Amino acid sequence: MSRLKQQGIKAFIWDFSGKLANQGVSFVISIFLARLLEPAEFGLIAMIMVVIGMTSVFTDVGLGSALIQRKRVLPIHYASVFYFNVFVSLLLTLITYYSAGLIAQFYQNDALLPLVQVMSLSFVINGFSSIQSTKLRKELNYAILTKAGFIAGLIGGVIGVTIAFQGFGVWSLVVQTLVSGVVYNLLLWSWSQWKPSWLFSVKALKQLWGFGFRMFLAGLLDAVFTRLDYMIIGNLFMPATLGYFQRAKSLNLLVVQYSSGSLMSVLFPVLAQVKNDLPRFRKIAIKMMGIISFIVFLLLGGLYLLSEELIILLFGEKWLPSVHFFQILVFSGFAYPVSALLVNILSSRGNSKGFLRLEVFKKSLVSINLLVLYFFGINSYLYGLMVTSVFGLSLNIFFATREIKSTFFSFLEPIVDQAIIVILSVVSAVYLISFMDMPSEILFFVEGFLFTILYLIFSWIFKTKSYYSFLDQIISKHKITLLENTKAL
Repeated sequence: MSRLKQQGIKAFIWDFSGKLANQGVSFVISIFLARLLEPAEFGLIAMIMVVIGMTSVFTDVGLGSALIQRKRVLPIHYASVFYFNVFVSLLLTLITYYSAGLIAQFYQNDALLPLVQVMSLSFVINGFSSIQSTKLRKELNYAILTKAGFIAGLIGGVIGVTIAFQGFGVWSLVVQTLVSGVVYNLLLWSWSQWKPSWLFSVKALKQLWGFGFRMFLAGLLDAVFTRLDYMIIGNLFMPATLGYFQRAKSLNLLVVQYSSGSLMSVLFPVLAQVKNDLPRFRKIAIKMMGIISFIVFLLLGGLYLLSEELIILLFGEKWLPSVHFFQILVFSGFAYPVSALLVNILSSRGNSKGFLRLEVFKKSLVSINLLVLYFFGINSYLYGLMVTSVFGLSLNIFFATREIKSTFFSFLEPIVDQAIIVILSVVSAVYLISFMDMPSEILFFVEGFLFTILYLIFSWIFKTKSYYSFLDQIISKHKITLLENTKAL
């Protein structure tokens, strides 16, 4: 097994286990907070995070991605980007702080004014650790990132819940976010080998600018368009409605975290290292498509089948309106993880022009659906997401296959195969469950177990490429573990 493959698998295992642990902690924390706080309070924080999320893209204007993609990176590159990030972060904090009144006026909610002012500190907090995080990703050193993220999430969550118990309402969410960021910074500065030198060069920034700026524009488009729905809903509807939508969308994003988040995070630096070896690059990309498709549709089917029981069990019956939003979101949820791989192909190959062009095309589709949201409401927008997801995915496949000189069908096949498998599994599970008479608490686990077994059986019967790609990855992981244990002996 090649050294790069071993590094990639180790990094994936660390990142995936970290996301699993972090999501586990976040889930427990969110259960407490959802039961202690009202949907309207989650709606308020969602309004603020729209602004924070859109603005945070300006922190390094894509220079972090350029550092990962660039083959030869000198200490002056890292130091220059660090000081640039810190300066921009301070600037963004000041702009956001003094714009708090305008933001509150836009949402027609004065309660947002002090919340936005305090949350503006998040730019400075995150800006100080961005280069440590980027360098560790480039080196595939996900052990430190995983440990720091887990500890920071745990400490921030515990403090947030404690404050919520004291009756501080939405401020518990603000404190949770800021404390997690501070702890994460402190841990990365303590554990990372890299510290900024007293070097700065505009020339070094310019060397990264060509690739980085196009990636920044693409990232800006993504940051804006993935949050405009929050902004429109927050402006047109009551905070509680946005709270229900935010809860449903956050739960749906678990598909991304568990299925593609780790793979995408690790895959970009891996692909960047083999970008000039096209046959190897193509082989890795196609195999990853199979693995992602297998995991994504497994999670989507389970989430759809268990949606109502899951939300009520975790967050309580006051969150029941989220179920309808969540079920529709799940239908379009397959596209994001799969598309993340395809756009990674363009970015890791250094084709930032193609990446930006693709994002412009896709965001044009999203713009049409946002108009649907504004004029026809949330339900029409959610159904429109299914249509835009299919068209967007088709564009991603077209651009990616053209980049690596592959066929459209080679990437489409695993998606179609697993989509058919998940439909068969859900329909069969619903049919079999209809004959069962048992308490809802037990039925919840029976549904999940039955669906998983059916999904695996149908994948094996139809011998899908995704199923065998996933099995091969599991076997590779065990080979690495066995090899390390042998060396230790």
